Amino acid sequence: MNIRTQQVRFTSDNMTLHGVLHLPDTINPPVVIGSHGLEGTMDSAKQRLLADLLPGLGIAFLRFDHRGCGKSDGRFENDTSLDLRAADMVAATAHVISLGLTSQRIALFGSSLGGATAIKAWTLLESQEIFPLGAVVCATPLVSRTIKNIPLEGNLHRPALPIEFFEQNLLFDLTRSAGSIHHLLVFHGGKDEVVPVENAHRLFDLALDPKELVIHPNGGHRMSDPEHQKDFTRRTALWFKHCLLA
Repeated sequence: MNIRTQQVRFTSDNMTLHGVLHLPDTINPPVVIGSHGLEGTMDSAKQRLLADLLPGLGIAFLRFDHRGCGKSDGRFENDTSLDLRAADMVAATAHVISLGLTSQRIALFGSSLGGATAIKAWTLLESQEIFPLGAVVCATPLVSRTIKNIPLEGNLHRPALPIEFFEQNLLFDLTRSAGSIHHLLVFHGGKDEVVPVENAHRLFDLALDPKELVIHPNGGHRMSDPEHQKDFTRRTALWFKHCLLA
């Protein structure tokens, strides 16, 4: 199957965000909208993997940089919060639908904070009468206070951040939102050193049927084990096919 890519730009709260839409060579395919992790970009590993995987199944995929990340407008330290990221994902979804290159059959994907973003965005989309048909999330914090090893140190992409940044911008509890989600596939590492695996069990308990929970017993936060990555690829492909193509 031929795969087309299209650079996209859209606005979220008057900021210009950049992304890439990966399209199969079919008319009006369904589409998955992806959200990257806290310090990731649209070039993060799972975003790239789904960009290669999904069009081959007849499903489009949008990966984009949240505000303050990658090529998008904003500064990480000023423009990062769960609410703002969820607003970005809603804007991304609305923009893709407006292009007329896909159908309105959508699903969501997110890894780490991106998973929390997808959960938050799901309820916002429903309030705008856009109804996701399913989601896949990985290493997702349901309650932010459970997060360990908070990254305070600076790096090439941002300055050092005080603990107050996380307390003011990334304090959330998504237990109520989780009760609205259905057709949810949850991945988590049993030895996740950042987001304790209890988050996955709680999320799974709260979500509506159908749902599935996959715990990789010795897996860490980044899903670095090649066998876990293969399992993720296989199960995610089947899940999105079931949600969007069945």
